[in-house]
Amino acid sequence: MGDHALPGRPPVALTLRKSARARRISLRISQLDGRVTLTYPQGVPEAEALSFARTKEDWIRQHLQDRPDPAVVQFGRSIPVEGVERRIVPASGRRVQLHADEIAVPEGAEARRLARFLKELARDRLTGACDDYAAMLGQSYSSLTIRDTRSRWGSCSSAGVLMFSWRLILAPPEILHYVAAHEVAHLVEMNHSRAFWKQVERIFGDCRTQRRWLGDNGAVLHQYRFDAAVS
Repeated sequence: MGDHALPGRPPVALTLRKSARARRISLRISQLDGRVTLTYPQGVPEAEALSFARTKEDWIRQHLQDRPDPAVVQFGRSIPVEGVERRIVPASGRRVQLHADEIAVPEGAEARRLARFLKELARDRLTGACDDYAAMLGQSYSSLTIRDTRSRWGSCSSAGVLMFSWRLILAPPEILHYVAAHEVAHLVEMNHSRAFWKQVERIFGDCRTQRRWLGDNGAVLHQYRFDAAVS
């Protein structure tokens, strides 16, 4: 990997990645931190990849401009939990407490405490959903992990390891459940063929609305900053 930049005001940092698996030059902008990654095949010269990036400069700058401003998690701010906006307030006790329109967090390292609570809530909700969907398919998975992923909401390995972004807990429940069903369906079909989508429809139903929601609102889930609290 290498670091370059598109000139201009301001310059746009580029991370170059040569990949043996790539079949064409591609650009990706991270929803989490706005990092621009330029990926190109082994046989393509670096200069050609950079030239491609320059032809896409307007597209890159527009996407960076459209990214939501970061929202630092702190008392007085609001954050969605299971799709409901809740104001972050100091807790009277030592535990994080989820209420109808508030989330109470003990003072002192509140961002870290809130991040830990949200990750555990995400794990609980996703485990329940995956257990239900796997049972519907007569399948089982080997493990479930929660991360703060940059480019995907979930994944399923050939060994049955499920991985999800903990930030799904910020979205409405039906979005989290769709992603859970999507990854569990890969236990049967490790592809995105018509047969795969039939499995998703079998256990979840029509998912077009949920897929559209993620496309339209996914970047917003990445705007919340917990500093070093989330890994």
